[in-house]
Amino acid sequence: MEMRGVLVYAFLAVFIDSCRGTLMNCDEVRKVFQMKQIGPVKSLPDIPRTGSDLQVCLSKNVTCCTKKMEERYQVAARRDIQNLLQTSSSSLKFLISRNVAAFQETVDSLVRQAENHTHTVLLHTYRDLASHAAAPIGEFFTDVGLFVLGSELSLEEASQRFFDALFPLVYEQLVEPGLSRLSPPYAECVRAACRDLAPYGGAPGRLATHISRASLPGRVFLQALHLGIEVINTTDHIQLSRECRRGLLRMSYCPHCQGLTASKPCMGYCLNVVRGCLASLAEVDAHWREFVRSLETLSTRMHGAQDLEQVLLGVHGLVRDAVAHAQRNGPRLSAQVHKVCGHPSRQPEQVGSVQHGSGARDSIPLKGAVRNGEDSLSNWRKDFISSLRLYRTFYGGLADLLCVSDLSSGDGMACWNGAELDKGYTLRVVGNGIKAQAENPEVKVKEADPVINQVIDKLKHINQLLQGRSIPKLGTLDRIETGSGDGYSGDCDDEDGCWGSGDGAAERRRIVNILTPENTNNHRYHHPQTKDFDQMNSGTGVTQTVPLALVSICAFALLSG
Repeated sequence: MEMRGVLVYAFLAVFIDSCRGTLMNCDEVRKVFQMKQIGPVKSLPDIPRTGSDLQVCLSKNVTCCTKKMEERYQVAARRDIQNLLQTSSSSLKFLISRNVAAFQETVDSLVRQAENHTHTVLLHTYRDLASHAAAPIGEFFTDVGLFVLGSELSLEEASQRFFDALFPLVYEQLVEPGLSRLSPPYAECVRAACRDLAPYGGAPGRLATHISRASLPGRVFLQALHLGIEVINTTDHIQLSRECRRGLLRMSYCPHCQGLTASKPCMGYCLNVVRGCLASLAEVDAHWREFVRSLETLSTRMHGAQDLEQVLLGVHGLVRDAVAHAQRNGPRLSAQVHKVCGHPSRQPEQVGSVQHGSGARDSIPLKGAVRNGEDSLSNWRKDFISSLRLYRTFYGGLADLLCVSDLSSGDGMACWNGAELDKGYTLRVVGNGIKAQAENPEVKVKEADPVINQVIDKLKHINQLLQGRSIPKLGTLDRIETGSGDGYSGDCDDEDGCWGSGDGAAERRRIVNILTPENTNNHRYHHPQTKDFDQMNSGTGVTQTVPLALVSICAFALLSG
């Protein structure tokens, strides 16, 4: 009997040890749990226990996990994957953010150089005029810089306001030069009469049209970069489904329950779990690739009339010619001003005062340093596109990147297959994307993430604008630009033209951000909307309202060239 008792005891001892395997205590589990700051360690078991209350980390063996630990592990698994997403996209996000800032700095430098050129040309051609023209020139180029960077101001109104402010100076210096300046009331009367008298011909409208045409591709380009940052921010914080969270828990932390705190998942197992979790992000891939290609295509089209640098650095010539036009028509303008404002009233000449032109060269407030060739917008775009091209497959290979770089074990090493530590994973490995997950043995994917679908819709929309492709119900931008759309007339008549070189009346509109909630059906991310606005020229007595759809279409018609 004593021998039989010894045999039974030995059998039970072997049975218990085989059930527990190598898990004799929970010290290592407690240590890692505390080190990763997963939660408080007070309630952690000191020795292995049965896991009958667990829902995901089920095991035939004893376990170091409790139901509360399982919940905290699930939170940690979700945090880990989101941290990896943010780390993986950080270089791409930095690239785009840095180049948004670089674009703004380059535009600012370019606008300041164009302002300096305009000052210099007026100084050499109309020295007496230049000394007093600094303020209106500076105000105009400030408006130009704001417009290029996306402001909703009316560039034609800014152009007309600039030429209005210039007219009293032109009149007193070139049309009816005198020994002293015009009195402030008379100068104001001359300024107010400018729009009716049209002393510069169609120059104000042409100037606004040329700058608008050259600015719009850059505005769309900049809008696209902002959208790129929004796409990354949205995908970095993707909402993980319940199935995904349980899958990540099973892959990353369930082995901890068995004391396998240093184990990593098998490659095939990791791919199935992460591809299931990021199935919606894989759907972004095709549209992101097209986004990169579209930016590159638009960049190659920014030349000639759409080369902002060339157009802005040529503003001084148009201003000079406009002043010359007014000077040539001096007798007519003089008679018209006399009719409206009476004979000139001038300020009393002060004894010992300096004449208009003296010291003018020293009074011109040149701004900013001279730009070199490396600062050009063309070089900036070329460098940026070259770097961005490296990330064109980012979303298509994201799941694989996470597994290869961070999550899975190396080849030939023992790995966690979802149930135990083994030499490999034997189940089928599915591909990327929503459809491929129908056969995923680890994570069930029911439908695409609606927030990611909204981001995809935005990418589709900006890609259409970048490429100048068809806009629903209105035909292609080429056909709209040439007036051959399907019965669409809008408010741009044949006489003025939407983008002609006349007075630009049809261009009095606010062209702002394209990606509105109405366009994308996404009210989570709000952008300024394109707005109609009334003609601001009170001298004409005419009110012109431009439809919302026409604003977007006419504004970007030029991009299809």
